[in-house]
Amino acid sequence: MMRKSSSIDPRDHTRLVLKYAISSRLLLITLISLWRSFLSPYDTSAFIYPGCLSSADANANADTDPQLLFPHVASALEGSIVWDSVYYVRIAQCGYEYEQSYAFFPLLPICISLLSRTVFAPLIPIIGHKAVLGLSGYVLNNIAFVFTALYIYRLSILILNDSEVALRASILFCFNPASVFYSSIYSESLYAVFSIVGLYNLLGHANNVATLCFALSGAARSNGMLNAGYFCFQAMHQAYDAIILKKHASLALPVVVSGAFRCFCIFIPFVSFQAYGYLNICRRHAEDEMIPWCRARIPLLYDHIQSHYWGVGFLKYFQVKQLPNFLLATPVLSLAICSIVYYVKLSPKVFFSLGLGAFPANKELFAYIIPPGTTGEPETPGSLEDETSSTLQDAQSLRQRKRFTKGWSTVRNVSLQSGNVSSEGRACLPVLVIPFILHTGFMAATAFLVMHVQVATRFLSASPLLYWFASHVMMTPSIAKRWGYFIWVYCASYILIGSLLFSNFYPFT
Repeated sequence: MMRKSSSIDPRDHTRLVLKYAISSRLLLITLISLWRSFLSPYDTSAFIYPGCLSSADANANADTDPQLLFPHVASALEGSIVWDSVYYVRIAQCGYEYEQSYAFFPLLPICISLLSRTVFAPLIPIIGHKAVLGLSGYVLNNIAFVFTALYIYRLSILILNDSEVALRASILFCFNPASVFYSSIYSESLYAVFSIVGLYNLLGHANNVATLCFALSGAARSNGMLNAGYFCFQAMHQAYDAIILKKHASLALPVVVSGAFRCFCIFIPFVSFQAYGYLNICRRHAEDEMIPWCRARIPLLYDHIQSHYWGVGFLKYFQVKQLPNFLLATPVLSLAICSIVYYVKLSPKVFFSLGLGAFPANKELFAYIIPPGTTGEPETPGSLEDETSSTLQDAQSLRQRKRFTKGWSTVRNVSLQSGNVSSEGRACLPVLVIPFILHTGFMAATAFLVMHVQVATRFLSASPLLYWFASHVMMTPSIAKRWGYFIWVYCASYILIGSLLFSNFYPFT
């Protein structure tokens, strides 16, 4: 039989996730501090910081207090701003000065600037403006990471209906191989927290909150726009339910219009940012003097920057000299492929039909995931409300639990034909997992074929599917010892190597 999660107090698991999340951040910060104290950075240019090109912001160019009270703290914070962190801090202080800086989306710089001008403003005379900007970025991202871990646990509970698998998945995320970027001044933390919180609210039928969160994830990173696909999946199923099952085609129109509007809202940050860049760069010149990309039919600044400055493009990275980077990305790409294959094989018919009409409409039961290697039938709930109340006891009132019974009701219920659960314990694929499979597959293909492939480690690090699969593998008696050991070694080695290389300005993912 499937393990019951109702006998375990969810508050204990929530506290445990919180403990691991905070501990992992303290570990990363400690490692970064140790590596920087023992080794000399490969590149010391982090300390070179010219004034802003524009004199509009007096605080950005003026030295508030040359005699800092804690110069060593200021030096340590300023020296830790390396790689892409330099761009984010520079944008927070001076705005978008150069064309290539538009590759970095505005949410993180805006948040850093706000924190430095409000909460941490009293520290400017003590450690300096740049150090305060760096401190603001570190605090912001580490707090965002903790919330991401908590919401990955809650999201996993909703979809997997197994608190043990959800707990292990959350712990795996806390020690994911891209951990160093979540504790640095990078956009991964903000993207992850808004994506996961958005998904949690989408499942809870809080569509407006989900739309806002997805839009903010798109303001943090360009791939945040892909979250619109979850609304497309929801609208597709609701339209199918209206047209095919309920035989009321008129009910499909408001569903489609609503879904399209929400997708448009998610695209707004990206489109607005591209328009902002176009106005700042292209409108400064006469039409005959414009940069070539400005004269394109669709002047897409982001595409131009990625191609021109970073050489990003389809198969452009397929070079012999890049083989070490392909090897660096092999573990996470392999994990992504294995997770996709595993969930698709649970029920290929459900996946390839996208869950539309895969089973008779008169036999609707929630399709649980049963870990491979276990046996027995999934539990049959008396009602969806009973099932929800037994799995959503962590920090939710009765009114909130009832709200979850409404969310994605068409999508959450999947019909089970007799024989879909075999003696080996292979369960039907839950329909809600399908958009996660498609999302992870698209991102993995993009990282492998288009991007600098080593970025795949952090590019895929916010995908819950990877942690769900790894959690199932580690809880399967027949393969847990071997593959569980490999997964933890992979995470630990990338945390150690990443904190060493990244913090000392050596190349790493």
